[in-house]
This record gives sequence, C-alpha cells and structure tokens, in this order.
Amino acid sequence: MQGVEVTAKVWDRVLAIRAGEGCACCGRWSMGERAALDLYAPLARRDVGPVTVAQIGQSLDGRVATVTGDARDVSGPEGLAHLHRMRALVDGVMIGVRTALHDRPQLTVRMCKGPNPARIVVDPRGRLPDEMALFRADGARRIVVQGVARARPAGVEVITLPLHDGWLDPAEILMALRGLGLRTVMIEGGGITIARFLEAGLLDRLQVAVSPLLIGGGPQGLTLQSPVARLSDALRPETRAYGMGPEVVFDCALTPEAALAWLPVHAAVVTPAAARAVRAQ
Repeated sequence: MQGVEVTAKVWDRVLAIRAGEGCACCGRWSMGERAALDLYAPLARRDVGPVTVAQIGQSLDGRVATVTGDARDVSGPEGLAHLHRMRALVDGVMIGVRTALHDRPQLTVRMCKGPNPARIVVDPRGRLPDEMALFRADGARRIVVQGVARARPAGVEVITLPLHDGWLDPAEILMALRGLGLRTVMIEGGGITIARFLEAGLLDRLQVAVSPLLIGGGPQGLTLQSPVARLSDALRPETRAYGMGPEVVFDCALTPEAALAWLPVHAAVVTPAAARAVRAQ
C-alpha cells in the first residue's frame, strides 16, 4: 500500500494535467507525492476519452451510515479531502434523489483548489423540491435527470428520459450527459445508484474509501441486484491501495482503458488499438 502526500506542488501539477498543460511523469517527487500523482492523474487526464467513476466511503464493516441514518462522520478529514479533490477533477458529480433528500450534500469543492463540477441529480419521479441548495445559482451547472414532465427553477438544465419499470436507464443517462459536454462524471451516491451503473457495465473506475471504524449495523455501501453465487464469478478488478492517514482508498480499474490510465501521461496515450491489445492479453 502506498502512502499519499498531497502537497501544493503535487496538486498544482494535477490541476495542470486536468487543463491539458502538464504530465504525471516529469519532475522530482517524494514517494508520497508520486503516490498522489498515481492516484489523481488518471482522473485528471482528458486524453483517455470519457470516464465514469464512482466513489463511496464506508466503515471497516462495510456500512455507510448508522441504523438511524447518521452518515456525517463515516469519512474522516483525509477521506473528505479526497472526495473534494475528486470533485475538482470531474466535469460533473451525480447523486440519486434519495441521497439528495437525506444527506443534502452541497457537491462543491471546498477543501482544495479547483473548479466546482456540474451538480447532477437523478430524480425519476420528480420528487426533489425546487428550494434545495443543490439548485442554488453559484456559477456551476445544475442538472436534473427525470422521468416526468416537471418544470425546474430558472437556470437548471432538465433531461427528461423514459422510465423503465420505474427506473431511468443508466446508459441513457450517460448518453444524455455526454451530449451536454460532460465527459468525466463521478457518481457520489448513493449505493443504489452506484450499483445500477456498476451492474450495467458503465463504470470505468470505482473508488472505495474505508475508514477505521466499526458501526455494527445500518445500510451497506454496495448491494448488487444480481450477486454472484460463486466466488469464482466475482468481479476482480485490477486494484491499487493508497493510505491517507488512518484511511485506505482502493482505486479499482474496471476497464482496460482505466488500467492503462495509471501509466504516466507521456508514457501511455490510450488508443483503441492499445485497449484491444490489453484485452487480448
């Protein structure tokens, strides 16, 4: 496991990579700084095509909240800082309507330098009230993906898609977001929304941040609708583990392209031919 040290020098380089003005391979770095570049550069890169990443924070026993729904301190200071860095590197952050209603997250970047991403809520039945802070006009794009005809506050972009058995299709959601120019999207919650995109094979990366606490009950981080019956059938992504103080982040590459993105920018420009070569190995 690699220990991560996010210095100002490292973060400036990561933001330069995001802007297409830097690389992850040049420079003199400590081991911790090098680990930070390895963790964040793949998401900052814009030469690898569209990327969909999911991030979830949980306890040692796989819980994201207590039985009463308290989820405020599941992630410690290091885990929260990591989440804000992730937000700063993506074009848009997506959550499901249940997460929006229960947690009322701001989805802004406050613990590091970087731009605020577009705020995206998946709201199949139009339940989200218009007075939510997520709709606040602060310069960031605000997008609602819904399955009903409902007007939203001025400036909020509305994507209306057909419902399928009461659900919105993850592939149709992503296609619509790409049409709005959002190429790098992070799904921040909740577990149901992340699971639907994972089971649909639409995630390139999955990050699981584990905090050193035992909750003993409450909702689990990820529960798939179609769990495997045998461990031999389980998904085994290529994974790297990073230490952030007492917390551990597991960075999982779910596609060959995502695994190739770990290589330095100048060492690996991911092309379709390169991706096919990896799949053939």
